[in-house]
Order: sequence, then structure tokens, then C-alpha cells
Amino acid sequence: MVEISVGGVVVPGDNVRQLTDKDQQQVILGPGLRREGESVMVIKPGLLRRRDPGVYWVDSHQKRYVANRGDNVLGVVVAKAGDTFRVDIGTSEPASLSYLAFESATKKNRPNVNPGDIVYSKLLVASRDMEAELVCVDSYGKKAGLGVLDGGGFMFSVPLHTVRKLLNPESNLLTAVGKSIPFEIAVGMNGRVWIRARTVKESICLANAVECSEFMTNAEISNMSNKLIDVLAGF
Repeated sequence: MVEISVGGVVVPGDNVRQLTDKDQQQVILGPGLRREGESVMVIKPGLLRRRDPGVYWVDSHQKRYVANRGDNVLGVVVAKAGDTFRVDIGTSEPASLSYLAFESATKKNRPNVNPGDIVYSKLLVASRDMEAELVCVDSYGKKAGLGVLDGGGFMFSVPLHTVRKLLNPESNLLTAVGKSIPFEIAVGMNGRVWIRARTVKESICLANAVECSEFMTNAEISNMSNKLIDVLAGF
């Protein structure tokens, strides 16, 4: 029997309960793991990961997003139905977004949201038995960077593990490029990334850099970032 360890390969059907029981902190199960009775079962193949405080998940190459409560996601408004908007977030069914789920929104002060708009929102409800529900405010009712992403920009899709790599504090792509090129970025856990730079050329170059960094090390990313900066500077 192969011993299961953090960073090792796991497949569906593996029980990692013995590993999580050794953790001294409260255990939180992320994507790829599910509690079944007294067992903690793996439900998709990949590498078992852990970070403080006691969060476990399975890192795998996956493009289809499964909604998880609390995730920040990028969606496209596809329709308006009564007092709610239907938003495509890459799941099998669109999510709902109430017009009251925006900062300072009231019945008289409605947000300016139209079909085709890109919204950066948080999943408030995510269950396989219920429709996903989005909000564009934090727990204090503030915008906190969420809402409609207007004023241009470019949105594209990447594998889910690339998104986690971008959000990893150890990743140096965004910091290396940001030292010389001002830009705005919104990263959704559903595999979508929105970028806006000073020009269309810079936005496309940054998008290509994100896609190319999928299998690069930090040293390779730094080298690529330096070459990208030189190209955009005209050298």
C-alpha cells in the first residue's frame, strides 16, 4: 500500500483521513476532497496540497469549474430576469445576481448592469442542489474591488491550476511585470482572468505572459518578464 503524503499523487477512492487527523489545526477540505462518514475521500486525481490553517485540496489540471462558496469569480451577464441578472461563470448552469447585491444599491438606486458586462463577484451560495448565487459586496457591504469591470480590458480563460499559481504568494509573475508596466488585473477562481493595461498591445502581451507561465519556474518567469518589458519598451 502506497503511503499518502502532502505533495504526493492521489486518485479517486483514496482515503486521506489518517493524514488529516494528524493535523494540529482545524481541517478545511477544499476542491477534490469530500467527507463521507468517517472517511475523507479523494474525488479527483492530482497532487494533494496543504496550506495553513489546515486547508487541504487536490491540485489537478482541470478546465471545468465547480462552484465553491466564497470563491471570487469572473462572469458575463447573459440576461436579466426580473430583479436578478443571469451570469455565466463557466459552470453547467448560470448563476443569479440580485440588483441589491451591489454597494449602496436600493430599489431607487439600481446598479447600471447590462447583458454582456463582465462582473467580478463572490459566490454566496454554491451547492449541487441549489442555484449558485453571487454578490458584489464583502461581508461589510462594501464593494472591495467587486462589481462591473468597465472601461475596456481583456478577459481570457486559463486552466484552474494556473489561476491558483497566479494567486500563490510565491509566484513572482505579477510583481515582476508590475514594476515596469502599470496594469489592473482581476483573477477568478473559475479560470478567467481580466487584464487592463495602458494599451491594447500591453494587455495582449500580459495575457500571453500569463498563459505561458503555466509550467514555468519562478526563474523562467523572471527571465520572460524581463524580455517582455524590453519588447514593450522598444529595445
